[in-house]
Amino acid sequence: MTIGALVLWAAVLWSAYLLAHLLLNGRWWGWLLPSLAPPPLFVAVPVLLGALGLTAGGSAGLGAAALAAVALVAGVGQSGLLLPRPRRGPRPAPPGEALRLVSWNTQHWCQRTDPERFYPFLRQLNADVYLLQEHHHDRFDGTYALINEEARLRATFPEYGIVIARGLVTMSRLPVAEVVGTAAQRTLRVDLRLPGGGVLATFNVHIPVQLRLLSPLRAEFYRAVRSRAADREREYRGLASDVADCPHPALIAGDFNTTPAMGDARRITQLGADTVHMTGRLYPASWQPRPGMRWWRLDWVLTTPGARVHTYRFRDPGDLSDHCVQEVTVTLDGAPRPSC
Repeated sequence: MTIGALVLWAAVLWSAYLLAHLLLNGRWWGWLLPSLAPPPLFVAVPVLLGALGLTAGGSAGLGAAALAAVALVAGVGQSGLLLPRPRRGPRPAPPGEALRLVSWNTQHWCQRTDPERFYPFLRQLNADVYLLQEHHHDRFDGTYALINEEARLRATFPEYGIVIARGLVTMSRLPVAEVVGTAAQRTLRVDLRLPGGGVLATFNVHIPVQLRLLSPLRAEFYRAVRSRAADREREYRGLASDVADCPHPALIAGDFNTTPAMGDARRITQLGADTVHMTGRLYPASWQPRPGMRWWRLDWVLTTPGARVHTYRFRDPGDLSDHCVQEVTVTLDGAPRPSC
């Protein structure tokens, strides 16, 4: 078999995987595992196959290159890459009106790090509003134990209102207008009263991870995947209902445990406007921050009409967490929220 024929077969196999991914992703629980593929592969693989096909030449090589080009176009939306768009001037917030908000998965709340570094780091972020996830400790068996750090938080942030529930913490310098119950069990909604009299609803979100760290040779591994797929389905449906029923401009942020290559990313983008392009990154990634490289994006910030994001960036957490800090500035633009 010639090199061109081998490359053609590889392009056919990749195209078959991509077709199955586009059809089954987010629609069948069993595809949760294949959807864990690193998002950059959806660009890297067809580019490599296309280059190999053109190098091999001949009808098989050129056919592989053509098939790879189609796969590249079909799969680039799964890659997490942000396509270039016309640059716009900055949207400066009105002086004194911008709300500085951070969202951060704390990786089990300094379970493996020094609290004497963790709390000063939180304080150093100097946000008006904190949306913090994983206010719990890992039991390393697929479950976690809730903790109570309220006393230390109140001592460290005496000027903040603090709401703790469901392993989530929301802290705000602004008055808390209301804490609203949600259908989503891994979400904490806290409505904040802004100086101008408006209300901003904040949704602090932590979607369950897809799998447990068990051997894939055990049936329990697949039962856990199916169970967690159902958990994620309920969470996303509940969150969609909660956001739709919210009468105020809303900011939805947190760790969604969802990459751009997963079908659940469609559910996320239906919640509100994703302004990640404001990071200025070709490949915005928030998970596993390491020098010179981050793996992919699991953390999202979205807004509904009436809330306007002016800046958005990922901040390095040092070695305190495996998630970057999401930092945004937001204002209310006065636009009425459409009725649902």
